[in-house]
Amino acid sequence: MKMLNQIRSKIKTLDEIIAASENWQSQNKRIVFTNGCFDIVHLGHIDYLSRAADLADVLVIGVNTDASVSRIKGKNRPLQDELSRSTLLASFQFVEAVVLFDDDTPYELIKAIQPDVLVKGSDYKEADIVGADIVGDKGGKIVTIDFLDGYSTSSIIEKANNDA
Repeated sequence: MKMLNQIRSKIKTLDEIIAASENWQSQNKRIVFTNGCFDIVHLGHIDYLSRAADLADVLVIGVNTDASVSRIKGKNRPLQDELSRSTLLASFQFVEAVVLFDDDTPYELIKAIQPDVLVKGSDYKEADIVGADIVGDKGGKIVTIDFLDGYSTSSIIEKANNDA
């Protein structure tokens, strides 16, 4: 249980992530933030998240709560509950913190954390990235990362349904 407790200690409340962010900023650590549902973590996620982590000293991942995922993706999602999804992401050594958010977008979370780098997939245009205004106004960077071809949660679900 020692290792599991260590992993779960990376899952932060809003107050905890604000305090941690202030601490990292006081140490001049660059914070990179990204977010998503991460319903079925796959190689594409690991590639994306590890490249995001390379952009700064601290990687913080915002994870949609179960209610938020259902509103965005439909009543049959998520496939895994928020504790499972956040614990899995927190287990990666390159992840510093994971924080759940219940809104449909991470705007308020980004405003609270004030990251130096905001990362999304290259399927987004910078003008459409939620929180780009917050990060841009403070002189931070908005970065888009290409996805690893052939890996997506939707394609995994589709394949599983076709094979059933």
